[in-house]
Amino acid sequence: MGIHFVLASASPRRRQLMGQIGIRPEIRPSMTEEEMEGTKPEEMVMNLSQQKAAEVARGYGEGTVIIGADTVVSIHGRILGKPASHQEAAKMLCLLQGNVHQVYTGVTIISKAREERQVCFFEKTDVSVYSMSEEEIAQYIKSGEPMDKAGAYGIQGKFARYIQEIHGDYNNVVGLPVGRLYQELKALGVMEEEDD
Repeated sequence: MGIHFVLASASPRRRQLMGQIGIRPEIRPSMTEEEMEGTKPEEMVMNLSQQKAAEVARGYGEGTVIIGADTVVSIHGRILGKPASHQEAAKMLCLLQGNVHQVYTGVTIISKAREERQVCFFEKTDVSVYSMSEEEIAQYIKSGEPMDKAGAYGIQGKFARYIQEIHGDYNNVVGLPVGRLYQELKALGVMEEEDD
C-alpha cells in the first residue's frame, strides 16, 4: 500500500523541498486560527506545527502521513513572524542587518500509515547578516519579497546578497529541515516504499 503524504502548508518552498527528498505531497493548508503558545521560539513553532497538522489530519484516514511546519525568526529574544506592512518589514530588516539571528522551524508528523503515531521536533539555524544601508533595505522591500516571509526575508531570493554566514541547516531557513524530516519519516517506517 502506497503512503499518501499531505503537507499542511501552502508554502511553495516547503513543497519544493519535499520534492527534493522524493515526496510529492498533496497540498492542504490548515485553516485553523494560529494560536501562539509558549514563550520560547522552539516551543512556539512546535505548537503551531502541531496545530496545523492536527487540524488537517482530521480529514484523513489510514495510509496517510500529514506534515505540518511553522517557521519564525528570533533576534535578541524577540520573535519575528511575517511582516504586516512595509514599515514592519523595514523595522525587522533594521534589526537583522549587521547581526546574527536564529531561524526556528517546528515540524509535526502525524502518521496514519499503520497505527497512528505523532512526532514533533524543531531545528535551529544561526544566520549572520551583513550590514545594510537604508537604501538597500528600501530597495529590498520594494521587490515585494519580504512580505510573506518570517523575519521579512527569503534566503533563497534577492536577500542572498546580504547573508554573511550560516551555522546549521540551510533548508531550515528556507522553511523545512528536510534532512531531519527524512530521517524522522524513515524512523517511523514510512519511507521504505521510496526507490529514488
